[in-house]
Amino acid sequence: MKEQTAMNPNKALWEKGDFTKIAASMRASGEEVSKGLGIGPGMKVLDLGCGDGTTALPSAQLGADVLGVDIASNLVAAGNRRAAAAGLTNLRFQEGDASDLEGIEDESFDLVMSMFGAMFAPRPFDVAKEMLRVTKAGGKVFMGNWIPGDPTLVAQILRISSSYSPPPPEGFVSPMTWGVEDHVKERFTAAGASPDNISFERGTFTFDCDGPPAEFVANFRDYYGPTMNAFDAARANAKEKELEAELVELFEKENRSGEPNRTIIPATYLRVTVTK
Repeated sequence: MKEQTAMNPNKALWEKGDFTKIAASMRASGEEVSKGLGIGPGMKVLDLGCGDGTTALPSAQLGADVLGVDIASNLVAAGNRRAAAAGLTNLRFQEGDASDLEGIEDESFDLVMSMFGAMFAPRPFDVAKEMLRVTKAGGKVFMGNWIPGDPTLVAQILRISSSYSPPPPEGFVSPMTWGVEDHVKERFTAAGASPDNISFERGTFTFDCDGPPAEFVANFRDYYGPTMNAFDAARANAKEKELEAELVELFEKENRSGEPNRTIIPATYLRVTVTK
């Protein structure tokens, strides 16, 4: 029974595809986020749900000692390969669950960050508690979370995908609730944060793919876990073509490149900062 409780239901989801194919379009914005957080030499940084290092790698390049934690073993391996290729001895990746950071000591990090990662972990109150637990006194937690109902790309991908998918299991808490300020406040105050130390602003994260919108959609179809599951469900109901057409229409509408063979799409997200 204990083993079942410990199993993260997201592990299979994120190991199903290969998020590195999507992350390749996110590098410039990942660097921009890291540079805007005041990261520098001497800092200890934890990046949760880090993928293959879209923000972890540039944070290490800024001189911080960085640990990247992700639930997916394939992404951890990819991150360690990127760190080695870049010659970064101050960056390492390991498997872990953002809702149970077993083996990571209290107050270990100056900055605990997560860009679109920890929001997908189960048990959101435990996620907030763990993020604060491993943050040093006077340190910060920073999250970038997609916003439910937002008209820009990722919220719309998830909205469209869910309309083709079976209903979630009983007790499922949507990751998109991390994009609602009241939910975020409730979770971090329950974990011990002062409401006065929790702040929000909107940010823009830009996807840049060297290919037309339909090709970028194919990457989501073939490599992004939630969209892969939506296509599996749509295929079973003979609606695969409808799902693909709806996504291509979205990507074409949102494309700002002005070029037929390049896709540049900005997406709005919620920036959450919690000072411990």
